[in-house]
Order: sequence, then C-alpha cells, then structure tokens
Amino acid sequence: MANKGFGEVIGLFLAVAFCITCPEYVSSAQRELGKGSPTNTSATSPPAADNVIRSGVVVDTPRPTPRTGPYFDLAASKNVTALLGKTAYLNCRVKNLGNKTLNMQVSWVRHRDIHLLTVGRYTYTSDQRFRAIHLPHSEDWTLQIKYPQHRDSGIYECQISTTPHMSHFIHLNVVEPTTEIIGGPDLYIDRGSTINLTCVVLYSPEPPAYIFWNHNDAIISYDSPRGGVSVVTEKGETTTSFLLIQQARPSDSGNYQCNPSNAQSKSVVVHVLNANSIFPLSGEYPAAMQRGGQAFAPTSTHCIVLATSIFLALS
Repeated sequence: MANKGFGEVIGLFLAVAFCITCPEYVSSAQRELGKGSPTNTSATSPPAADNVIRSGVVVDTPRPTPRTGPYFDLAASKNVTALLGKTAYLNCRVKNLGNKTLNMQVSWVRHRDIHLLTVGRYTYTSDQRFRAIHLPHSEDWTLQIKYPQHRDSGIYECQISTTPHMSHFIHLNVVEPTTEIIGGPDLYIDRGSTINLTCVVLYSPEPPAYIFWNHNDAIISYDSPRGGVSVVTEKGETTTSFLLIQQARPSDSGNYQCNPSNAQSKSVVVHVLNANSIFPLSGEYPAAMQRGGQAFAPTSTHCIVLATSIFLALS
C-alpha cells in the first residue's frame, strides 16, 4: 500500500514536469524545423538574380544610377607646389558638366582676399599674371599664375555655379630652393688627401637642370691638365652634387662655388695645409678638416693624446 502511494507521487511529479517542459520543447522543435524551411520573401524585397521571371514577365532588378549632376575629379585636382618665379598651373577637373556650360560656370576665387580671379574662360582681375585656360570639350579648368611669389601661396577655390554652389579647394605652396655646402664656410684639407665638397639643393619641386662648380670665379674643367677632378650628381627630391679633387695641393686652395640652375649659389673656402702644419704646437686647430677625403674635427681626446706625446718627448 505504501509502495502504491509512493508510485502515485512519482507519477504525479513526472506529469507536472512534462507539462512545464513540453511547451518549450515544442517551440524549440519548431525553431529547428524553421531553419531548414525557406523564408518567405517580401514582395518589396529585390530578387537575388539580375532578372526574375514572374508569370511570364521579366522583372529587372534596380541598379545604381550614375551621377546626374556635375562633380569634381579629385584625382586630377590636387594641391600644387611651385617654384618661385616659375609659372604655376592649378587644375580643376569637373565631370558631368555636359552642355550645361551655358547655365553653369566654373570660377576661381583666391581665398586670401576673396578675390574673383576667373569665370569660365574669362579673367576678372587686373593682375595680368593670372589667366584662365579651358579648351573646348575639355573637363579641365586651369588657373595659370605667371612669376608666382611667396605671397601667392595659399588656398584657391574652384567653384561651380550650381544652387547651392559646389567648391573644391586647392592649396598652392610657392617654394624657393636653397643651397648648402656641407662643412662650410671653411674646410681644411691635408695635402695629398682627396677634397670632397658636397653641395645639397633643398626644397626644390624638381631637380635642377644642371649644377656647375667654380674655383676662384673660374668654371672648373673636368678634363684639365691637372687631372683627378670629377663630379657626381644625384638628382631627386634632394639633389646632391659631389666635387672630388684627388691629391690635394696648395694650388687647390681658394673659394669654391656651387651653382645650381634653379637656386642661389653657395661658397666654401678650402685651405690645403702641409702635413707638418695640421697640428701646430700653438694649440690652434682648424674648425673642420678633411684627411683622406673625410671631414675631421679635433676633439678633447686628440688634445690629450697630443699633450701626452709632447710631455713624453720632452721628459
């Protein structure tokens, strides 16, 4: 009897547990079933294929539409770095302007003083250095600036007369190349060593067409009877010219000048010294010295070694 009561309790407990878990089991099974079944596609959603046949009618899927209005071609409308005094060209390429040129105009405005420079192919400034350039059927609207100066640097706006107007900004940077000779203004060379003068042209948007060297105001001839004179020039963003003179002699002393075609010249004074005058006992040493073609500057260590040698020699 007790066993029968215990069994009824167990049965009642299992029945209650089944009632609680059954709905969750059913909904879980339905979800698993739904994974395998295809979902209904809304009538408004686009079909997967390009063309879908429905009831014998071919329906085209929507495709991206091309731009209908004018826009700037940024790849052909970039910032400009110009050389001081050399004509600069600021280009603005406008796409999709089409036959709307009669109604829409492309203009250039200088932001420094909000000055209207050009409209279409016409120039609206008294400064004759500025000029509008546009060829028929071309997408390029170019602003020409002759003899640019440092004050011309800044932002220029290419503007399309839409409503509202469209703008693209181009920055002009006018630079002046500078020339430096490494180790100047004075170089001291050990007699018999190789003179190595290095001229560097900086801040030039394009390499100089040529660089020539002067010695005491005379152009250096590389095939002179003296021999041993050569020049190596490496062109790039920074152009470097090396003047090499082998077996330096006192007659090689004097003023050397580096003359790039697109920058100011730079000078250095070379002193070729005899071997016994490199380290005078007076303790006065040249500020810069070349021995074996390399720059040499005496340090405190050299002074200590020299003083020790003199002390040992006198003791």
